Amino acid sequence: MLRCQVGDALRWLSLLTGILESLCFTALINGWPSLVIVLKRDGYFGDFCTNATAANGSVYTDCSGQDVQLSLIFSIASTGCKLFTLPIGFIFDRFGTMATRLLAVLLYTISTLMVAFSTAELSVLLYPAMFTIAVVGSMLYVTNVQVGNLFGSHRSTVISLNAGASNSSPVIFLIIEVLNGVGVSLRSSFLFLAASSVILLLRTFFLMPKTHIPYPLPENYMYRWTSCGQSNSPEQQEAGRMDNTGTTQSDVHVQSAPSLKEDTQPSENPPVNIKSSGIGTQASPLASFVSEASLRSCVLSWFFLFHLLWYSLMQLNLCFFIGTLNPMLSRLADGDSTLVNNYTSAFGLAQLLPVFLSPINGMLIDRIKGKKRVSGETEKEADLRSSILSLFLTTIICVLFSICVSIPVLPLQYLSFLLNVLCFSFLSGSHSTFLTVAFPSCHYGMLYGLIAALTAVVLMLQSPLLIIINAFLEGDPLYVNIALTFLTLLTFIHPLYTRLYCRKRAACRQGSAAS
Repeated sequence: MLRCQVGDALRWLSLLTGILESLCFTALINGWPSLVIVLKRDGYFGDFCTNATAANGSVYTDCSGQDVQLSLIFSIASTGCKLFTLPIGFIFDRFGTMATRLLAVLLYTISTLMVAFSTAELSVLLYPAMFTIAVVGSMLYVTNVQVGNLFGSHRSTVISLNAGASNSSPVIFLIIEVLNGVGVSLRSSFLFLAASSVILLLRTFFLMPKTHIPYPLPENYMYRWTSCGQSNSPEQQEAGRMDNTGTTQSDVHVQSAPSLKEDTQPSENPPVNIKSSGIGTQASPLASFVSEASLRSCVLSWFFLFHLLWYSLMQLNLCFFIGTLNPMLSRLADGDSTLVNNYTSAFGLAQLLPVFLSPINGMLIDRIKGKKRVSGETEKEADLRSSILSLFLTTIICVLFSICVSIPVLPLQYLSFLLNVLCFSFLSGSHSTFLTVAFPSCHYGMLYGLIAALTAVVLMLQSPLLIIINAFLEGDPLYVNIALTFLTLLTFIHPLYTRLYCRKRAACRQGSAAS
């Protein structure tokens, strides 16, 4: 009984510290508009500001070149971090949680020290530093998602809660901006962030698994060497199930998603039954072949294609808004820096909301899944069915956000801020949850990384869009925002296809029952 109580305590402690970690470390780069204010105060890229003459003959300081450099840093960081999520996923799947997190801690310490010791003369250091901070956030988030596997029927809620905490982490840069306004230097703030990496180390060694947390949890699963009635470590438990060929005695059922080579009629093929390879051991050739084939079938499925389209287009819309927020507000406020700072601070405060809004998405998914299954419905079909409403709501929110951004009215941007953080809240949770329910969990890291990497290719459009706005549209992003709104309408394809897939599976069950 004591061992069970210790296991429950570790489970909840892992969840609570994971939420705190996501809140403080994982998506700092999305708070870039707040940090830009501090960087401008300290003169970063100030040599790009030039004297210019207005139409009425007055001389003013034109800092559009400075804005371009600062926007470019965010574009490179947000794009590069998603591009590097593919190798992150490989490291996580191949070497486990501890190796991924130790690498993340090292990179985080280096990048925060680079910002701490940068100056206006060494502004170029912000490029690698912010890129690395963004990559580290993805590494930590990937390792935290699996904690939801410990909570059974509340798994989607826990995943969404972690996603919401991650989306609220930009508030850290808002705090740095506020502290800078009362005399705390940028160097002091980032030296404190560098020192806080000790917290990441402690959690890595004492609260996170060395390898992975499986889903669904095996009977008598031991988390951090504690479970009811067993005292072996996870590695010993895994080794105890090994035969002399290097494979475990337990079976893993891998069901392929509908392939691109098939029509939209769901496949009636039964799940493939394979022997799962033990962590740290050499799998049999047959098991390795089938495992590779199942990953390939996931990537070549309609689910993967439509989910990639859904996720990448919404990320492009949301990230482009953050990267161009400061110059857009400056244009709408007619250069009033005080008004721009007020709106930027309001956006920073709005980014606190995801930690409270994201669990709504997860609870919605869990509640729908908790309803009694239709006769013959598999667990995977129930999971997919429960995710449809979340996908639809996320898409609708993003379309409304795009419409608001396309209307050049300054007070309306408060609504844009709210819809932006609401969309981020639902998007991250829906994305992680869908990957875990639509595909085998053994490929989560690679699929998460591959989608992020392909999304990075789409996010590379930010740079040419910035060039078009500054070179041909006189700094006015109106037409680009309208184009992004029409592109976002394509994201409705994903929830519609998932709905049709579930309906056809239900029709197949009814036909089988009738015959």
